[in-house]
Amino acid sequence: MTRTRRTKRTNLPVLRILSVLLVLSAFIMLGAEMYSFSQREDLLASDVTVGGIPVGDLTISEAVTKWEQTFNQPIILRYADDIIVLETSAIDFRLNSNTMRANAQASTGEFWPRFLNHLTGAQSERIGATIPLLADYQEGLLRAKLEDIASRYDRAPGQPTYDVATLTVYAGQTGTQLNIDESIARIDAALRSPTNRIVDLPVGDSQASRPSLQLLRRMIIDYLDTQGFIYDSPSSVASVFILDLETGEELNILGDVAFSAASTTKVPILIDFYRFLDFPPTPEEGFIMANSLLCSRNSSSNLMMRLIGNQDLLAGIRSVSNTAQTLGARNTYISAPFVEGVTGEFTGSTVAPETNPNPNHNTEPDPFNQTTAEDLGTLFNLIYDCANYNSGLATALPDDFTQRECRQMLELMSANDLQRLLQAGIPEGIRISHKNGWLTETVGEAGIVFPPNGRNYVIAIFLWEDTGFQNFQRLWPLFESISRAAWNYFSPETPLLTPRTDIPNTAQDCEGNYLPPSPAQVNLDDINAWRRTTP
Repeated sequence: MTRTRRTKRTNLPVLRILSVLLVLSAFIMLGAEMYSFSQREDLLASDVTVGGIPVGDLTISEAVTKWEQTFNQPIILRYADDIIVLETSAIDFRLNSNTMRANAQASTGEFWPRFLNHLTGAQSERIGATIPLLADYQEGLLRAKLEDIASRYDRAPGQPTYDVATLTVYAGQTGTQLNIDESIARIDAALRSPTNRIVDLPVGDSQASRPSLQLLRRMIIDYLDTQGFIYDSPSSVASVFILDLETGEELNILGDVAFSAASTTKVPILIDFYRFLDFPPTPEEGFIMANSLLCSRNSSSNLMMRLIGNQDLLAGIRSVSNTAQTLGARNTYISAPFVEGVTGEFTGSTVAPETNPNPNHNTEPDPFNQTTAEDLGTLFNLIYDCANYNSGLATALPDDFTQRECRQMLELMSANDLQRLLQAGIPEGIRISHKNGWLTETVGEAGIVFPPNGRNYVIAIFLWEDTGFQNFQRLWPLFESISRAAWNYFSPETPLLTPRTDIPNTAQDCEGNYLPPSPAQVNLDDINAWRRTTP
């Protein structure tokens, strides 16, 4: 009998292998998904910004590169039409990229929670973020850079000048000046801006040099030279005193030289007459003052001094000189009455007080009646301060003057309508309170001009030329040009570029023109009131 051999069969662990394969596949798929997720999630959220720069959908490395390239770009500075490049390294500008990088990454959230949400299909908490710029620089380096720019590009204002032909002064051209503090603020903003890297530097006009009275002084002297009148020669002298009543600045050309005062002495007589009065002036007293100050009537001036001296004319004369010198007009005096040209007039004199005028120039002044441009300017200034501020005369002699009395003095002298000398150098109709005087070789006048712009000024002028007579054709136009130069200085917006042609050949007569017709028509608070009531 034949025996058949049975083959032994081995059973494979298919289920186990399958399970392993399934688990292995799951790990492979999980790894692939994790890799895919990590590759995608390494990108920043689409709405992330750093320092205003959009870096969404970029890797963090790409984002860092982008913001560093942007913020390290130079700043373009514009100084007017000039372009200046400011490298950020020049001011040690530094970005804190490490902190900004960490802040940007933190805005995406933790990896594993986000991956689990991805696998389960849950809503991801991944959100975008606005990351502020973190940067710094050395402000001291920036300030030093701007100071260097200012030193190279700022333009100093030009010097003021003058034109003798038109007797005008001009301010210098305005310069330019960099505002460094404002520049720092603007550059700081540009350094932190991803888009606006151009800065218009704040450049202002530096104030033009304003003409001074010393410039006017030089122009007056140059003008006189062009006219052949040497202001400080043995045979000709020009004396000019101008006071800016707004600033207190003075112009003085030989202001301390003694001249024959002539009728300008009637200003200290007017002051002393008001000092003498215990009560407001009567109409008759007002009429006497008007005749003295407006018509320069010598008899009225002598009468005022007689009243001051209680009928003693010489006592009144001494009082006038004493008051003038007490008020600071130390080279001003009168020692004899004015000549009236009538039979039997008083011809005596008193001792002249001691004076100390400039000894270097001799204008052969009247030994009985002298003054200086400086003295007359001082007296007008005292009246002005009293009238406007209750100081001046009211402070120097508080028991003798009131503000109203000082205003009346200026009001009275504002009616002096010669239409020549100081008046011919200012536009018609401009208020001026003034008193004139001339004889033989001398012409003088002093007063206060009131321009519409409010830049009031005192002006006193004397001209003397050794000719033996009063040269109206020569001295008066020179005098009027000096007045015009002063007007142009104080009123540059309305200058008189050429001499006026609407003036009379000689001074206008007082009587019948600007003297009130009678005592009853004298109003010292409104001296021209009579014109409005008289046909």
